[in-house]
Amino acid sequence: MPLADHLRELRNRLAKGVLAIIVVTVVAAFFYKDIINFITKPLLESVGCAQSFGQLAKTKEDVHCAHITVTGLLTPFTLALKASLTAGVVVAAPIWLYQLWAFVAPGLHRHEKKYAYAFVTLGFPLFLVGGYLAYNVLPATAKVMINFTPQGAENLLELDKLLDLVTRMVVVFGLSFEMPLLLVMLNLTGILSGRRMLGWWRGMVVGIAAFSAVATPGADPMSMLALAAPIWALFFIAVTFSLLNDRRRARREDRALGDDEASELDLTPEDIDEVEAVTAGAAPELPATDRVNGYDDVT
Repeated sequence: MPLADHLRELRNRLAKGVLAIIVVTVVAAFFYKDIINFITKPLLESVGCAQSFGQLAKTKEDVHCAHITVTGLLTPFTLALKASLTAGVVVAAPIWLYQLWAFVAPGLHRHEKKYAYAFVTLGFPLFLVGGYLAYNVLPATAKVMINFTPQGAENLLELDKLLDLVTRMVVVFGLSFEMPLLLVMLNLTGILSGRRMLGWWRGMVVGIAAFSAVATPGADPMSMLALAAPIWALFFIAVTFSLLNDRRRARREDRALGDDEASELDLTPEDIDEVEAVTAGAAPELPATDRVNGYDDVT
């Protein structure tokens, strides 16, 4: 396709994806309070507050209770827009991901499409697992952080910052779970070997631990281990798969014929009479071909 046609197709694909996000965002705007309640409910329950958004009350069992506040005149509108847009991007993900795939797929070879299908098939569940882990780690982290509050002090959490924190944590946990899959894809394409990955294991263990300590908002080691332990396990699974794949690739290359190796010749003798019978007869007639300007296809 010419460049102008590529740009035109890209524009149409982007327009369809954006339109789907806008439609879902408009629908989600009518339920933005339920969305915020869904996001903040585990955190509020962990710090001893009521379960429903707008009905925050301190319980008798807990010493500290964090109250959600909204500051600023335009903050409620910004919250509604942010919650609705987040729901629009998430719910409309199958549509805009398909549009992106439909634009890229025609330029891929068959084996590249196979790898892309595997990446999407495994990548999306891994992202969901990482997001779900973040959604469950945040309440325990919030409870630990709230316990540092001095006696007599009240905890006031700004709702917009709380929403940003939950969204960022879900995205960070989800993307971190994609790292082992990326390593496997690099190995399948021949860019990275399993032996080299295995040589990185000490640095990867330390790096993943440092990343988990920075990514998790709490200072407790449990939150860090909750993120680091699954990534460690996924990394070593990726290394094991890469080593097995390299061994399979090496066996296949050993069976293949080298560039400087001569192939075996078939030296079985044939009956000469059959050949003479064919050469002695009349030459077979060639099929009629269409001629253009006096020349046939062969000419």
